[in-house]
Amino acid sequence: MKLGIKFIANILVVFLILSEQSIAYSMEEADNTAEHNEWLKQRFSQQHEALIPVVAVADMFFSCNKVRKTDDKHYDIPALVAMDRDLLAQKLTICLNEDTMQSEIALNFGLLGCFHEQLSHLPKSERQQKMKLVKQAIASLSREERKRSFTQCVTEQSIHYLK
Repeated sequence: MKLGIKFIANILVVFLILSEQSIAYSMEEADNTAEHNEWLKQRFSQQHEALIPVVAVADMFFSCNKVRKTDDKHYDIPALVAMDRDLLAQKLTICLNEDTMQSEIALNFGLLGCFHEQLSHLPKSERQQKMKLVKQAIASLSREERKRSFTQCVTEQSIHYLK
């Protein structure tokens, strides 16, 4: 009986050690990703800064066009980011019509576009479910919170395009 208890105790110790190593590895991996993102920001800071407004406009136009259908063509966000900037800005202006880029509507379109892109890797049903939650959150957040969220989302999106 004592041999069985010692054996189980040894297995538990090995399991604890492996768990601690796994947690440490996961934390190190997260640190490495954060360090890598920071390195990307520093190395490509000019490109990153120039890309942020393009990504924001792409997100806004993507959602605006999805709702208002001002352009017959369906674009994905990476194609919009790669599009000529003047053409993209013109398409957004047409889509927003009388709304400005600083309007509540444009901000909400931007958030929806950004989160659509962030969730694009998920299966369609799961993505649709999460987008419903995003829409609910947008409705409940203040303008400042939505602006902060959009800025953070677009910044992360821009880093992705630099990779």
